[in-house]
This record gives sequence, structure tokens and C-alpha cells, in this order.
Amino acid sequence: MDILFATSNNGKFKEFKNIFSNYKLSSLKDFNISDAEENGTSFLENALIKAKHAAKYSNFFVIADDSGIVVPTLNFEPGIFSARYAGRDSNDEMNRQKIITNLSKLGLESTPAYYVCVMVGLRSENDPLPLISYGFLHGNVSINESGDGGFGYDKIFYPDGFNCSMASLNETEKNLISHRGIASKEILEKLEQQLT
Repeated sequence: MDILFATSNNGKFKEFKNIFSNYKLSSLKDFNISDAEENGTSFLENALIKAKHAAKYSNFFVIADDSGIVVPTLNFEPGIFSARYAGRDSNDEMNRQKIITNLSKLGLESTPAYYVCVMVGLRSENDPLPLISYGFLHGNVSINESGDGGFGYDKIFYPDGFNCSMASLNETEKNLISHRGIASKEILEKLEQQLT
């Protein structure tokens, strides 16, 4: 089965290719499809916007996710603005630095945080019954960066039960515990139930 993953983020697509290894996976870049404008007010709304946008240009089954990091101490920021926390043209390093600066202003070295991923699967743009799954990973964000892997906030996120950052885990370890790995497993189960 062919699946179009509604992302042009190389790091995210690489993770999903490993997780969805039994399927032929394409990204928006493979079809020269632009990214959707994420103007929803929740992770679910944004995932649905992205899935519908991709489904408009493809006959494949489409999966989209909206994911990010939530830091309760920082008024639940960055949340749905995780990819552009430091501004519309910000990059991963700038976004991490904004969290580090905000924690430092509060005199904190680390504080509880969690990653969230909401995933939506659509058979067509107007699919009346989208598949929906959720994944969460709890831990702490820190002012201390470590690790060379991952992307986004992985260098400052230390998952519960581990003595290292997400960026220090290998891909197999990360996919087993990550918010995306958990949401992917759930949506794959729902998809395979429909195919049998």
C-alpha cells in the first residue's frame, strides 16, 4: 500500500520511513506539493488541515501529523507553535535557544515537559471518518544541550526513565518511546484493521 506522508520535513520523514517500513512511503517533496498553512488552534486541527491539503493532490492514503513540545512552566508553550517558536523563519537551534533563555530567566536548569503527536489518516480529501491517533512522551527540558541525533528539541529533551537526551538515543530506541512512534503504532493498527 502506498502512503503519502504530508510533510516536507526531512528529519520527520526519515523517522516515519523507519516506523512505516512495511509500506511504500512518499513525502510532499516527492510530488512537489507545498506545505499546508497551519492555521488551526490545536494539534488535531493542524493535522487534519495538512492531511486534507495533501489528499487534494493525491490518490494515495494520506497520513499527516502535528507534533510539538509542551512546557507547562512556560504557559504550555510552545505547543502548536513548536516549529516556529522563535519566529516564522526560525530554525531548530533558535527554537531551542528560546526555551533555554526562558528557563534561565526563571532561574531553572530544567522543568517538566512533554512531547505530543496527533496523527490523522485520510482515504480522500472529504473522508468523513478520518483515522486519529495520539502519542505522548513525558520528560524534562533542560538548559543543557547534548547528543548529536534527532532534530527539533531533542537535544534539550530528557525523557523519563533515561539519563540522556532524545538526541543521544539511537533511532530504534527513539522510535520505540517517542510520541511519533506511539501515535504511528496506533494509527497503523487502525489502518491494518480496515485492510483486513
